[in-house]
Order: sequence, then C-alpha cells, then structure tokens
Amino acid sequence: MSIEDVVAEEDIGVYRTLLESTRAIPWKIEWATLRFAYIGPQIEALLGWSPQSWATVQDWADRMHPEDRAWVFDFCVSQSQAGVDHEADYRALTKTGEYVWIRDVVHVVRNPDGSPNALVGFMFDISERKRTEEKLLDMQRELEELSFKDGLTGVANRRRFDMVMETAWRDARQNRQTLSLVVLDIDFFKQYNDHYGHLEGDECLKRVASALSNIVRNPADLLCRFGGEEFVLLLQDTDEATALALAWRCLDLVEKAMIPHAGLGAGKRVTLSAGVHTLAPKEGDQILPAIAVADRRLYLAKQRGRARVVAEGGE
Repeated sequence: MSIEDVVAEEDIGVYRTLLESTRAIPWKIEWATLRFAYIGPQIEALLGWSPQSWATVQDWADRMHPEDRAWVFDFCVSQSQAGVDHEADYRALTKTGEYVWIRDVVHVVRNPDGSPNALVGFMFDISERKRTEEKLLDMQRELEELSFKDGLTGVANRRRFDMVMETAWRDARQNRQTLSLVVLDIDFFKQYNDHYGHLEGDECLKRVASALSNIVRNPADLLCRFGGEEFVLLLQDTDEATALALAWRCLDLVEKAMIPHAGLGAGKRVTLSAGVHTLAPKEGDQILPAIAVADRRLYLAKQRGRARVVAEGGE
C-alpha cells in the first residue's frame, strides 16, 4: 500500500469521525438505485431507527408524516431531477410513534452530462425551532384577536366591524342579498355616569355588552361596540322584519338584565334605543351613508321617548 493510500484512508477516517460527531445527520443516496449508500449513526439517537434500516428512499418516505409525505417526496424528486440543490422541512416518524421536525438539506451530485449521480445531504432536528415558531404564531394570533376586541366589553370593536362590514357589503351586492344594521344606544348614559361615576359606567357597558351577546345567532352576525355607549349589530342576509324583531329582542335582553339607573330612565333601570336599516346594496352604494341612516333612526327613537326601535324615516 502506497503512502498516498494510507493518507487517503486516514483522511476518510477523520472525515467520518467529524461527520458522526456532529448533531447534523449526514447521508448519501445513489440516484441510479435510489438506495442509501450511507446514513450517519446519529439517526438512531434521534428517531430510533437503526442506520441499517434505511435501505431505500421508500424507507425515508414511509417514515414521514402522511400530511407531508406527498409534497415533500414530489418536491425533492423534481428538484433532484433538475439538478437543483434544495431543502425541505417535514415531520419524521420515530420508532416510538411520535414525530420530530426535520430539515433536510440536499446537494445534487451531477454527472458530466448534468444528470443526477447521487444525493448527499444533512438532516437537522429543528423541533425546538418549530415549537418556538408555533409559540410566536400563537402569540401573533392572540394579539390579532385582541386587536379586534373592545378592551372594555370584550365584544368586537370598530376595527373588526369595518373589516367584516366591507366583506359583508361586497357579498350582499354580488349575491343580491339584504343586510341589516341595528344601531343601539344606552338611554341617559351621561346621567348614569353623572350619578354613579365613570367606573360604574364602565361596569354598565360591560353588563349591556354581556346581555347583547346572547343575540348573536350564527358566525355571520356581528355585535360590536361602535364607540362610547353605542353598539352595532350587523346581520347578513337578513330582512327588515327579522332585523326589527332582533332589535326589540336586544332591548328586551338589556331590560331583563335589570341594571339599576337611579339617575334617570324608565322604571329606574337601564334601557336601550335602536335604529334599524335594511338594504340590498347596489353598485355605487356606499357603506357610511347606510350606517348614517340607521344612526338617524336611532335618534328618532330617542326623540320619540327612548326605549324603542325605529325602522323607518331618517333618510
């Protein structure tokens, strides 16, 4: 054996030691046979499967989460055929039946004509990174949800209303459906605050919102705090008769909540007034004027004695 052979064998041993001492898992697949020529022994510590059990790419595919298998396999094969280095994240099955997030980084070794000769790469355990990403996504979703809620009452806020209203308006116009708006306002709320103080006023708003929450029939309905002591109920695909009945139901729910109002108010308890507007939006119609109609009808209800619903006039 020549000195060159000895050095080459020593180099291979050094390289193997280096590769197998890292947390990354090296591997090689012969393209012609789609069989593993090598996979690092670290794979057994991570997934529980012995290196000898990784014979072909089918073993690799079979040990992948069913939801990931098809797209990862197709993606890796197409990229390899094109001679393009690539990487993929997927969930790998452990011998105990659990899943570990893996990142596979793949280099395509090509023949002189450009066709693939072999695939070499590394598997990395990215489970901790994925858990961190999921926590961040959960926090982001929670913050987004909070950004659409009124901080005091917990019902939807004006921002949420504007977003849902825009979609509902477009859908109603395209599908030639009606939508209804019920604008609700607490009667004599200024006098309530003057008599009880603003902290009790906040509690009153919470109790009113809690009572009104029971009016929501399905996910298409939206109750929001529009501002101050005013609430809006958006009812998609709802005719005027139904909207009017639901508006009266809102008044009844708050009356049954029996919120005392010693300052002023019929029966010495908190009441609501409401304005209702139902329309089938047409091309060119605008959202804000429609809300304004319901709002004017609300103030007609105030002028007519409060604790009532108005569904006509105010145009």
